[in-house]
Amino acid sequence: MLLFNLTKHNKIGLRNFSSVIKYSKEISINGVKENIYIKENFPSSFVEKTLGNKVIATLGYGPQAMSQSMNLRDNGHNVILGVRKSENPNSSWMKAIRDKWIPDQNLFEIDEATNKGDIVQYLLSDAGQIDKWSIVKSNLKDNATLYFSHGFGIVYNDKTNIVPNKNNDVVLVAPKGPGIFVRQNYLNNDHVNASWATYQDASGNADNTAIAMGFAIGCDNLFETTFHKETTSDLVGERSVLMGMIQGAFKAQYDLLREKGHSPSEAYNETVEEALRTLYPLISDKGMDWMYENCSTTAQRGAIDWAPRYYNAIKPIIAQCYQEVEAGMEARIVINANSSPDYREKLNDDLNKIKDQEIWQAYRVMRNFRPGLKKNED
Repeated sequence: MLLFNLTKHNKIGLRNFSSVIKYSKEISINGVKENIYIKENFPSSFVEKTLGNKVIATLGYGPQAMSQSMNLRDNGHNVILGVRKSENPNSSWMKAIRDKWIPDQNLFEIDEATNKGDIVQYLLSDAGQIDKWSIVKSNLKDNATLYFSHGFGIVYNDKTNIVPNKNNDVVLVAPKGPGIFVRQNYLNNDHVNASWATYQDASGNADNTAIAMGFAIGCDNLFETTFHKETTSDLVGERSVLMGMIQGAFKAQYDLLREKGHSPSEAYNETVEEALRTLYPLISDKGMDWMYENCSTTAQRGAIDWAPRYYNAIKPIIAQCYQEVEAGMEARIVINANSSPDYREKLNDDLNKIKDQEIWQAYRVMRNFRPGLKKNED
């Protein structure tokens, strides 16, 4: 156990693992040992005994809040929503009503929901958490648990001013996928892996609460981390192989092929379609080594030779990204951008620029030729 890191951000004192560590499974990867918490290893009564009839107040109704609250509701837990009231048909309040949340029964405004919650899921956007923190902190009950699904607000509290009261447990459960994925997998009787962490253990029971909440929202395998590590790895991943780098790499290859005279369809098929439809799924199912072994010898030789060149070119950029994330520079950029009154307009402009790139124009045409997909389906 990385106990020295796990307690680094704990302001109350050393944590007691004895109640849950006996149910964990130890894994070892290249000599590094970890404890994984698997739902089927726990007594069937663990979640019910830990959460009981506690009121779980989910603040916000974006994809993660919507998915977690609906999964909790479907699992029979006493969950309420806290959302800004609005009659705008596109508002979170009206979306919640369409999802059968009932005003004044299990749908309230943020201050009232916070005041009712024994476990308060703070699932507003990072900018929304900063904006509403004074309301949440002043309405948070003594001894309530404050729950996050991303550690941004806590880790960068010198910039966000999100500093919990000393008498509140503070925990994190971070599903490894977007909110809609959490909900879809639950409805398909599947699950999503998640990270979990305890930042502040005022009650002595914060670990149990975090793990029980992870299982209750539909995550069957829980991997222990810290708020700092979750936040750093998440921000670096989004800027690198998960989103930023993959967009840059796709566009670089597509543009190069187009500049060399290849047609849009050929450039797209050799860049995006083959990657997402055939090769990447093989990596997911069987691993990179298996995918290499089951490609042509020409592909094998080229990939083996060129991978180290890309590694040497890309790793320094990811290292710079990590350094700027850890130093708080990326957090400052995000907070400043989100605080701008015209943030949404600027963001939409940036997103539209990506949408208008020829590579993604090609995508919207070429996806109509995927087997089994209806023509012109969005």
